[in-house]
Amino acid sequence: MANVSMKDVAALAGVSVGTVSNTLNSPDRVSDGTRTRVQAAIDKLGWVRNESARQLRAGASHLIGMVVLDISNPFFTDVVSGAEDAMAETGYSVHVANSGQWPDREATHLERFEQARVAGVLFAPVGELLDRVLRLRSLGIPVVLVDRAADAREACSVAVDDIAGGRLAAQHLLEMGHRRIAFVGGPRELSQVESRHRGAEFAASQYAQARLIDIPTAALDLGSGSSAARTIVEMEPSERPTAVFAANDLLAIGLLQGLVLEGLRVPEDIAIVGYDDIVFAAAAAVPLSSVRQPRAEIGAHAARLLLAEIAAQGGEHVHSAIRFTPDLVIRASSSVRRDPDSGAVVQPAGAVSKRATEVPITKEGS
Repeated sequence: MANVSMKDVAALAGVSVGTVSNTLNSPDRVSDGTRTRVQAAIDKLGWVRNESARQLRAGASHLIGMVVLDISNPFFTDVVSGAEDAMAETGYSVHVANSGQWPDREATHLERFEQARVAGVLFAPVGELLDRVLRLRSLGIPVVLVDRAADAREACSVAVDDIAGGRLAAQHLLEMGHRRIAFVGGPRELSQVESRHRGAEFAASQYAQARLIDIPTAALDLGSGSSAARTIVEMEPSERPTAVFAANDLLAIGLLQGLVLEGLRVPEDIAIVGYDDIVFAAAAAVPLSSVRQPRAEIGAHAARLLLAEIAAQGGEHVHSAIRFTPDLVIRASSSVRRDPDSGAVVQPAGAVSKRATEVPITKEGS
């Protein structure tokens, strides 16, 4: 039945609207017989109460808003899963919105969360963020930044040290003898991409003959990786990089596919290292070396920080910045060693173990 109200339930059960409310919210204040009549009326009419409206009237929402950069990226799928697991027994539910790396869409999602008066927001921002965080806070909505480092004076945050991750990836390729290394990734407005590039740039600066070649992309997806592969193939062989560090695994997998379709061999012609270590990295046609992030742990820690800030509203709260240190997982895509002077392969594929180098991830801060 359409547009059934609490008044209709009360009329059918022969009780007041207040009694229906007590039956739902304070059942111990209602007799067994009354509860039975009210529940029978609810079942017959098919009435479902408006939980959002009830929470707004009570001044307490149990909805958590979460804005992510790209829900099609398995990295963010795992982050969301970690947050939901941490919230599972708390009475809060997570509503996920995808910005698609578009600032306007991000702003729209945040406005809708403001209007819904959510209890808090988990936020993986596209660009600059302080004004947005302050606006949400001015409305009494706590915010925790996800996959984005922040000064603990501004907000709680959970992130990975992306400068260290970029340095780790490039250092591995340099140690394998590569001196022309491409950095594939963009847009640079994303702080994660910029930090990974800075780390790779620092590693390359420690080697006199090393050169970091920038190949920017419009997005961090498979299609952008394929486009980057075409750019590399069209380079003169003498200028073509012998290795690539891709800003995330989707780029790296798209790049790998594109290079193979163009007839280049990975890693014999070009080695590849990605970032995130999503589940598809190990399952790629050539298993992909990747900088590993603790995806579910990022989401879970962010959710716990948000719950703590929600609980502290009206009282004293000190922001926390959690930063994880990443690891490099070495697989077949970067297992060929080259002579740093001639660039010639000096170690055949497979000479380095294809098993991942597994080192527990640690966190800094609390």
